[in-house]
Amino acid sequence: MKTFACIAAVTGLLAFAAPASAQFAKPEDAIKYRQSALFVMGQHFGRIGAMVNGRVPFDAKVAADNADLVVTTSKLPWVAFGPGTESGGNTKAKAEIWTEQAKFKEYGDKMQAENVKLAAAAKTGNADTLKTAFGAAADTCKACHDAYRAK
Repeated sequence: MKTFACIAAVTGLLAFAAPASAQFAKPEDAIKYRQSALFVMGQHFGRIGAMVNGRVPFDAKVAADNADLVVTTSKLPWVAFGPGTESGGNTKAKAEIWTEQAKFKEYGDKMQAENVKLAAAAKTGNADTLKTAFGAAADTCKACHDAYRAK
């Protein structure tokens, strides 16, 4: 009986230690999740872009709030690029994501670092500082999209 209890306990612990990608019932769920996370991040990033490009008036508080949300949401999509999510659903992800995982992770890490700088710039309340940081963050998005997103 003790052996059975130990096996059950170890099995239970292993189930909790499973990779995060196992949280998705189907590959399509992971694809939908990552697309949704990237969409929300893009919406908040776009609000900052509208300010720095003069399409809407600059509002330091709105910029800072949106930049903080960009930082938070930029952490979300990566777990959903797990094995088995290369196809299915309506994905534009290139196969290179899974064959060049270290490089893909580098792009994601750089984007997240630039987003942290964007949030710091937004907190200064200076539109010019924000514009510079926005450009750098946008460049990281573009670089990743150019390398890993199908047209």
